[in-house]
Order: sequence, then structure tokens, then C-alpha cells
Amino acid sequence: MVAKIVSGKSIRGLLNYNENKVAEGKAQIIMASQFGEEIDKLNFSNKLNRFEHLTDLNSRVKTNSLHIMLNFDLGENLDNFKLQQITATYMEKIGFGEQPYLVYNHYDAAHPHIHIVTTNMQQDGTRISLHNIGKSLSEPARKEIEQEFGLVKAEGKGLKEALGIKPIRIEKAEYGITPTKRAITNVVNVVSQTYKYTSLAELNAVLKQFNVIADRGKEDTMMFQKKGLIYSIVDEKGNKIGIPFKASSIAGKPTLDHLEKQFEKNEERRKPFRDDLKAAIERVFKGYQTITKDTFMNDLAKQNVKGIFRQNEQGFTYGVTFIDNKNKTVFNGSDLGKAYSAKSLMERFSNVDKPIQSIKELTSYLKHPTETKYLKKDRNENQPEKTYLKPERPGKILESLLGKAEEGDLPQIPEDKRKKKKELHL
Repeated sequence: MVAKIVSGKSIRGLLNYNENKVAEGKAQIIMASQFGEEIDKLNFSNKLNRFEHLTDLNSRVKTNSLHIMLNFDLGENLDNFKLQQITATYMEKIGFGEQPYLVYNHYDAAHPHIHIVTTNMQQDGTRISLHNIGKSLSEPARKEIEQEFGLVKAEGKGLKEALGIKPIRIEKAEYGITPTKRAITNVVNVVSQTYKYTSLAELNAVLKQFNVIADRGKEDTMMFQKKGLIYSIVDEKGNKIGIPFKASSIAGKPTLDHLEKQFEKNEERRKPFRDDLKAAIERVFKGYQTITKDTFMNDLAKQNVKGIFRQNEQGFTYGVTFIDNKNKTVFNGSDLGKAYSAKSLMERFSNVDKPIQSIKELTSYLKHPTETKYLKKDRNENQPEKTYLKPERPGKILESLLGKAEEGDLPQIPEDKRKKKKELHL
């Protein structure tokens, strides 16, 4: 279990955030402690008034609200009753057992997690100190709860591993072992809300990494004409397996209408990451005099970037898509610029890999660039056409490989040699 605590100055803002998630079908309120009413009898005003009754007791206290997130491992199977027990235990251990609080079970990520809304203002107008609450109270409580409830321990796994997206296990889906709808929901909700894509094809490029695909059906079908959308699990070859599910039946409702609104927003959201992706691609090329497509793809993957070259039935490469999993962006090659289109990239590939391994080799390469298949002809007309790569400024490439020299790294001329040199000028 991983706990995150965020203090704030607007209890209304926290309440609005979680209530909006409920309205969107992305969350469910599962607990209301110290409210004196059943959950189904509480409206927004009831909830807000209960908190504001306490925050109004001492207007000098500005930081008076608390947003707590309890995150659980992807493999945890926790029903609402178990989540209620865990929450009550946790709140008691951090000193908030007697405070009013609301608990929301969110479905907008791959891993199970809950959000807790509460205030640190007490009935007598005093506040509960939040100083070092994470280290001194929350961390010990987390460890005790992991032990008491048999939860997967967060220590040693790392937050990224504990909360990351994991591909659906195909072998389990094939035999009906995986709860298919839940698995699809987890992947689709996280990808659709965190990645910046501008088309269904770009979204599918990301989803396929996790063995899921969004499908509109064939163009002559009623589903396509009515803008329907279904999600399925796919195997490594892209073949659909298991039972597909309508987008409207999945929590969060990632329908085509909803996704198209995201397409427009993501056009702007992904722009700041365009140059980062181009730089990642160029870093691969700068390490080689000649490079094959496979090596290019493998070296990109080491930077957490996946390249997908698209081919037709005749084997002709007609497009390329890049998925930057670090910045969670998707770009077609042509969106990055003409130099990154499929055609241009294919022309830069060779049949062999020849890495640049030393400064001597790099210098030789700059003087005698690699031959390619472009425009500049040799003087002998019987020879095949050749062209020569126009090298970048040598200092620029050397600088990129070695880094800028610090003053202390420059070679020092011995005192006696400096004197001799000076004498020569006399």
C-alpha cells in the first residue's frame, strides 16, 4: 500500500473533485464517517456544510483540508467492505478517527485506490497538526495495515512498479482466468487519461502495448455508422481473443465521442514534448555511422520510446508512429517534421550497423562521410550514383559525445615549456 497526503485550503475544491468523478462514473462514494446519515441520504450541501461547520470555527487557520490517497497493488482484489475497514484503521492510526471524512473508490487507474476527504479542524476550534504527518504517523500506519490485512508491501517494489500499467496476460485471457472486463477497464482508463494522442489509431498504438485494442468495426457496419466502439484483448499478433466490451459499459465510459474531445485537447498538450522526442531519435543516429532499422528500434526502446513502422500487404512501409512512454505522448513521424517521416527514416537506414566507437573514428567519419544513395555523382559516369552525408559541425558532435570541457579539465602546459615557448617569440 502506498499513502499520499496533500493538505489544502479549499474543502469545497476537494469535494467538487471527487463528486465530479462520481458524476462521470469514474468513482463511487463508499463511506461517510461522522456524518450522522446514511450515504444515500447525503447530498452535496450536506457534505459541504458538515466540513464548513468546523472550518468556520477558526478563520485564522488557512490550511484546513486534507486529501488522502491510499493506493494498492495492481493484483489486490479489495471489495468496498475491505476498503472501509482499511480506511477506518488508517484514519484511527493517524489521529483522524473522530474527524468527519468521506471515502471515494476511484476506477480511473489500473491499480485499486481510494480518495479520502477530511478536515484537520476539530469541534473545539483547534486544529490537528499536520507537521511531519507523513513520516511520523502515516508511514508506521501503512506498514502495520499491510501486515494486518495481508496487503502487498510497497517497500522494495518502488512506486512505479507498484502503481504502473501492466499488460494483460494473454494466456490467462485465452482460458478465461483473467476477469477480462476489469482488466480492460484498468488499462483503457489509465491510457486514455494519461497519454496524449490525437486519433484512435494513435490511442490503439499505446493500448496494444498492454494487449488491448479499441475497435469501431468495418465501415459498412451499423456500429461504425453510429460511432460505436468496443474494446477487446489482443494477442501478440494483434488477433482478438476473449469477449469484447462496449465502451459505454466500461467505467469512465471511454466512448468515441468522449475520445474525440480528448483528440482536440491533446493537440496542444503534446506540443511541449515534441522536441524531446526528436532529440531522442537523433541521439540514436549520432551513435552510428550506419544503422539498421532493428538497431534503431532497440536503441530507441532503451530511452522508453517505441517506434512502430506500418507496412501494407506488399511490404511497403508507408508510415511510422512513435510512442514516448516517458512523457506519455504519441506522434506520427510526419508530425515531427519531414525528416522523421517513414520515407526519410527508411532512407537513413543501412543493412549493417557501424557504431562510432572512438574519437579517432569519429574524426575520420567527419572527413570521409558514409556513402548513401542520394544525388551527388562520382566523376566516373560508369559508377553507381553516390552522395555524401553532410556532416554536422565537428565541434558540435564532439561536444555532444564528450560534453563541454570544464576549465579544470584543460591540459596544463608545464612551466618550463611555457618559458621555452615565450623565448621563441622573442
